[in-house]
Formats: sequence, C-alpha cells, structure tokens
Amino acid sequence: MPNRLEINPIHLGLGATAEVQPQMTGGMEWYAEYGVRHGDDGTEGRLVSMYRFTESWDVWEMHPKGAEVVLCTEGELTLIQEMTDGILQSTTLSAGEYVINAPGVWHTADVEGSAMAVFITAGEGTEHRAR
Repeated sequence: MPNRLEINPIHLGLGATAEVQPQMTGGMEWYAEYGVRHGDDGTEGRLVSMYRFTESWDVWEMHPKGAEVVLCTEGELTLIQEMTDGILQSTTLSAGEYVINAPGVWHTADVEGSAMAVFITAGEGTEHRAR
C-alpha cells in the first residue's frame, strides 16, 4: 500500500532500514516523539519528509550533528544559509534542484507563491531561532 511522504515521513535508520512514520502533525511534539522513537540511531538516523510552503519561513534552523539535503520538487524557493563564518548565501531552487545544509549552518527560506520540498535531515540536536 503506498504512502504519501507529506503525510507519513520516513525514518532511515541503522542497518539500512527504512520505517514509515506516524502522520505528520507539523507541531514540535511530533518531532519530540520522533526523537523518542529513533533517538538510539544517533547522528546516523535520517528523517525524510516533504512540505508544501505558501509563505516564507518565520524561523531559522540549524542541524549541528549532520548535513541536510533540501530538494525542491515543485515551484520555487530561495534557501538562505548563514555560513559558519557569518556570510549569508541565497540560492533559488526550482523543481529538481537541491542544496546541502552543512552541519552548523543556520538556514531559512523565502517562498513566493507555492513550493514543495523534500528534506533528508540529520535532526539530532536541531536548534531554532526567530527570524
């Protein structure tokens, strides 16, 4: 039976496993529960998720322990990265294009209209700050 990535993300775990996750609620409690379910995988675990955006992000985020892949699948979004040396870098992605957020790189996104993206995230220790 097929699943929809934007509804049920995937956890890529140790031993090359892949596990369908419960329905994404969008709230921080979902991520906390995900951490409880898969925290034993440490920095090697990856969350694969998909989101549709109709407005720019109102926060910055940073993943200190692993890289994150951001793959635009529809529309266009501008990823803004604050490099570890403080320099800002903006990259506009169209469908099929991706960027990698290195560990420790703060990032946010601007969206005009609508865009969809897939994220492959090493989320352990993720931090957020207001934009």
